[in-house]
Amino acid sequence: MSGDGDDPIQRCFDASYRRLVGQLYGVCGNLTEAEDVVAEAFARAVSRRRTFERLDQPEAWLRTVAVNVARTRHRRRVLGERLLGRTHPVGEEHAPALSDERMALVQALRELPLAQRETLALHYLADLPVAEVATTLGVPVGTVKARLSRGRAALAAVIERGRLGGLGRNPCMTSRRPRPTPHRCPTTRRSRAAASGAARPARRSRPASRC
Repeated sequence: MSGDGDDPIQRCFDASYRRLVGQLYGVCGNLTEAEDVVAEAFARAVSRRRTFERLDQPEAWLRTVAVNVARTRHRRRVLGERLLGRTHPVGEEHAPALSDERMALVQALRELPLAQRETLALHYLADLPVAEVATTLGVPVGTVKARLSRGRAALAAVIERGRLGGLGRNPCMTSRRPRPTPHRCPTTRRSRAAASGAARPARRSRPASRC
């Protein structure tokens, strides 16, 4: 992007780029890919400058384009994995500037189907209302609500699995430790026995029976 401050696309880039990348990171599950799809959205804005400059909500337009690009990439990747018979590894070249909680949420979102992941990411990470999520994804509001409901349940299961997995690696949490048997010194036992014997009164010897 050029450094012209009078350029509306440049102004939108300066104001929205980082926010859009953070939102698309939840959709893509990969920071590098999120940066790529947002950059592609701005590139299409440049190629359609007249249309873009007449938009009332240019950031919403960019977000919709970026989501569509991410969808197309995902479909192509899935098709390639099916044809090649292997899964493309997910990697990060650098860490995003997100809190630990959001990082954990994005990692859990990776385990969900694309439709649920993008819906949850736009609603909870991008803080979009349900109606705007529906507009961005091009689906009815009822579909968004259903995906949110199913996605929340699936996400809770993923997080619970992660917790159980963490506990499973800790042997202290998977099995109960036997209670330690108190060690008793043999001399102590003998001394106790002697003390108890001394405390008891001596038995009287019976006189020998007379025939």
